[in-house]
Amino acid sequence: MADAVSYIEGVRDGRPWADMVEVVGPDPADVIMSGMRGWAVSAPPDLSEELLARGARMLRHAHTMSCDLREEGLTEVAAPEGFRFVPCDRDPEQVLPAVVAAYPPGHPDRRPGDDAEKLREEFVTLLEGRLIGQVMPCSLLAVDSEDTVVAGVVVNDMDGQPWVSQVFRHPVHAPRGIGALAVRAVQVRAARDGLTTLGLAVTHSNPAKRLYERLGFVVTDTMITVIV
Repeated sequence: MADAVSYIEGVRDGRPWADMVEVVGPDPADVIMSGMRGWAVSAPPDLSEELLARGARMLRHAHTMSCDLREEGLTEVAAPEGFRFVPCDRDPEQVLPAVVAAYPPGHPDRRPGDDAEKLREEFVTLLEGRLIGQVMPCSLLAVDSEDTVVAGVVVNDMDGQPWVSQVFRHPVHAPRGIGALAVRAVQVRAARDGLTTLGLAVTHSNPAKRLYERLGFVVTDTMITVIV
């Protein structure tokens, strides 16, 4: 296996996962299809498309994006009237209703088998710093006049890289546009804290990709995850 591809081994949705696959030898598709049945494999588009043509199943087509916080023009922004931006320090149970509502069936980032309990487990471990890394101070939540969480942006320290792990908005109780304002507010806070970049991943079919581009994020890599 090591003669054809290199990868970071992990677990995804209960399956063994070959993440960040790089081709290092001949016939990588042959090697993966014959030796990694049942694995999730995240690879560059050319290799993933060959795996799909051979019977692998699409799981996620995503882009890694990054923004340079040293660019000029980052100015303070406020939440819409009737809402406030507050630190991301609430109990997870106060945040979860907005997170669950933000990922209804049919959402590009709603994975097969996701339910409220699975989303809850993942989000709790995220806020506790056990999924990716510690939540960074530039993270924020948006609350309404009754102090109910309606949106938020969570940034984690992922092996020393500030990583936007969650951008969510309650589709009913939060106004349109608050997500973009929240991301911009996080950019301002991150720059003020001395950070120079922010990274994130976005599903190819997610309209949020255009929002991130307007906010200065650029695509740095593309990976397609398939199930072999």
